[in-house]
Amino acid sequence: MKKRFLYNQLLKQLNHKNAIVITGMRQVGKTTLMKQLYENVDAPKLWFDLDNPLDQLYFENNNYDSIYNLLKKQVKISNKRLFIFIDEIQNLPEITKIMKYLIDKYYVKFIVSGSSNYYLKNLFPESLSGRKFLFVLPTMSFKEYLFFKYDDIEINEELDLEKIFINKNENYIFFKKYEIDYKEYLEYGGFPEVVLTKDFETKKLVLKNIFGSFFEKDIKLLSDLKDVRDLRDLILLLAPRAGNMLDITKLSSELGLNRVKLYSYLEFLQGVFLISLVSKFSSSIDRSVAGGKKIYFNDNGLLNIIGKLNEGQIFENQVFNQLSRYGDLSFYNKRNSAEIDFILNKEIAIEVKLRATEIDLRKLKNNCEKIGLKKYFLVSLNESKNVDVLYPVLL
Repeated sequence: MKKRFLYNQLLKQLNHKNAIVITGMRQVGKTTLMKQLYENVDAPKLWFDLDNPLDQLYFENNNYDSIYNLLKKQVKISNKRLFIFIDEIQNLPEITKIMKYLIDKYYVKFIVSGSSNYYLKNLFPESLSGRKFLFVLPTMSFKEYLFFKYDDIEINEELDLEKIFINKNENYIFFKKYEIDYKEYLEYGGFPEVVLTKDFETKKLVLKNIFGSFFEKDIKLLSDLKDVRDLRDLILLLAPRAGNMLDITKLSSELGLNRVKLYSYLEFLQGVFLISLVSKFSSSIDRSVAGGKKIYFNDNGLLNIIGKLNEGQIFENQVFNQLSRYGDLSFYNKRNSAEIDFILNKEIAIEVKLRATEIDLRKLKNNCEKIGLKKYFLVSLNESKNVDVLYPVLL
């Protein structure tokens, strides 16, 4: 079975003392990834699914030494290190104290998953401080999409925009070869089941099920009925705003919610990985741009199921998701008179265009000079003549 790119990063940490914590949106493949790691471990190991009340029983004891002895009996080990895999850890919050104790006293290796960062923020800050490595598994990148779709493809996992940009001829050939695939990826996104489903109508049904599962599993566990309706209405209002700055006052008025409640809902939607909020870029040269945030959805397939957007918004939303794997993103906007779509790690400016032109490049260069940035790229969805661009299939 093919493996997500994150697998190799996790493999390197299997022998470290720290717990490996894998989080991310529902149905991005966390359980499958953990099972692949489980199969790789050649040592005493146990698997628990905390969706199952019977599995929870193993950890419902105030005597942590007794818990360890019970676990040890399951694998009949003596002095060998025990590896414990736990799926859906958010269902038993008190387990983090047990993990800390067993890591410190018995050198137990934990590999655990949780469906939502919202839970994990509350679970892990103190109880496992200095004893965990936290990894976020996103939906599939386009390179992963190609890797899982085609058996004969070689994928370069390079995450350096400058290196990707250098070999222009090779990049253009790659763009032309997989241009149609990228258009499909733009519409249906990167959830593994969606990517591996061939029929387009079935893809849409899978996406609707994923969105429904999000409401059933994440929202209803943390909200009352009124909150569910408010969050649903908020999501419906946010979708057509993808790629735009949020007007909190207007949103608050449309929903009939106070600003404090609205901010808490936005934090929740970020915590369960449905959306991301991007801050404005500020530098020592120009501090006047501080404040304000743009919104993006973390999967294009879900975004297209929720709302109807224009082609430019859909493309920009997808480029955001691709670029977010390279580092921290911000954007530049000065009183709506000068804009740059993305600034990566406060060093590289990226402007997103459906079909980039020389005028776009000159404008981007001028805006970069104003804020002291020397590196910049145009990302173009369609073939652009007389101007060097990054094609999104390469990201």
